[in-house]
Amino acid sequence: MGSTAGTHDLSRQSAEPIASGSPSRVEDAYGRVEILLEALPYIQRFRGAVVVVKYGGAAMGDPELGRAVADDVVLLRAVGLRPVVVHGGGPQISELMARLGKEPEFRDGLRVTDAETVDIARMVLVGKVNRDIVAAVNVHGPLAVGLSGEDAGLLMVTPARNPELGYVGDVRSVNPAILRRLLAEDLIPVVSTIGSDATGQAYNINADTVAGALAEALDAEKAIFLTDVAGLLGDVGDPDSLVSHITAAELQPMIDDGDLTGGMIPKVAAAVHAVRNGVRSAHLLDGRVPHVLLLELFSDAGVGTMITAGDEGP
Repeated sequence: MGSTAGTHDLSRQSAEPIASGSPSRVEDAYGRVEILLEALPYIQRFRGAVVVVKYGGAAMGDPELGRAVADDVVLLRAVGLRPVVVHGGGPQISELMARLGKEPEFRDGLRVTDAETVDIARMVLVGKVNRDIVAAVNVHGPLAVGLSGEDAGLLMVTPARNPELGYVGDVRSVNPAILRRLLAEDLIPVVSTIGSDATGQAYNINADTVAGALAEALDAEKAIFLTDVAGLLGDVGDPDSLVSHITAAELQPMIDDGDLTGGMIPKVAAAVHAVRNGVRSAHLLDGRVPHVLLLELFSDAGVGTMITAGDEGP
């Protein structure tokens, strides 16, 4: 759909009649109008809908992409959608671990987390990454509120089924009350993925898993996962083999047979869980593309991979 900056430029130009401008200027202005008209039916369709956005990967590591994501989220809210941002922070955690002399270790895309590592993750996710995202959104006004899964009992966890992962939690239950209150106030919740058990022990939780669980609890229209690839590829070695639409039933054998690797495993598992539990669709989008959220939600083209529960098609 393009950035909000384009809209602001058009409003500034409106003091002078468009017809009196140069041909290129008129064409540019009408091009923007066409973009808005293309977006209109999607804005009408999704107005009032909850959209959970899992923010991570390249979009988090590149300041320009980060600002584009923040702009997109603010625009979603401005046209009547109700975005909820869930963020990871894996590279930032690994960076601090390296500075402290600790070597990151992963199993099936999940970070092995001992007692010291969970404290590092808590500091990075809650104290640094969350604050940076909130600040980027709030450049546009007092819109975003940061919180973690520990706040108001949002995310209660049990230890991960693989004890080798240490203080990595599986989501046991979600209490979305605090998120519903924030959304009712037209605020944008930004959630860091630290949860706690019944004793108050903190656990690191995979951000993709949390995004899927929150989308289910909020009866979201969409769960969107930003990745470092174009989406789900039929052939990992062929970037042109993008799968534009697939059902949960078609994906399950890929999960069971081990066809997925690394960080794609929890993303796909979370997406499948979400659509099987009431979320209308899940999307794997290339977070390296500026304004990819707007391209997916508000344009005819659509991008990335859409995952739905049944075989009804996109």
